[in-house]
Amino acid sequence: MTKAEVLALAVLDAMNNRRPEEVAGLVTEDFVDHGAPPGIPQGRQAYVATLGFVTEVLKIRYAVHDIVADGDKVAVRATAHGVHNSDHLGFPATGRPYAMPTMHLFRAEGDLLAEHWGVRDELSALWQVGALERPPVPDLSTQPA
Repeated sequence: MTKAEVLALAVLDAMNNRRPEEVAGLVTEDFVDHGAPPGIPQGRQAYVATLGFVTEVLKIRYAVHDIVADGDKVAVRATAHGVHNSDHLGFPATGRPYAMPTMHLFRAEGDLLAEHWGVRDELSALWQVGALERPPVPDLSTQPA
């Protein structure tokens, strides 16, 4: 297992165990979270604070499905299980649970993680919690070939 894999899994473990403060020892001081919402500060303390919100307010826990590593990078495909307890996406909190497909790419620098890119299917989560109405399924049999 690469160092990047060990570190990425340790981040997810800290989140799943509601101990986001442990992530401070896993990332660089100038850590860059490319997946953070616009306007969120960068750096170690901001990342730990973001993960605190994600774990404490949204109750996120991850089920990991795949891990692929190459050198200093590791990709993780996971489902984030959470509760819609915030209006941070612009919709009133519903308190309903959701399961959101996610992809994460981490880059290690020495013995710490230096960067994270996250892709989340937030639209499906909003459909699941009833914040947005799911559109009707199109009838593909009537579409031109």
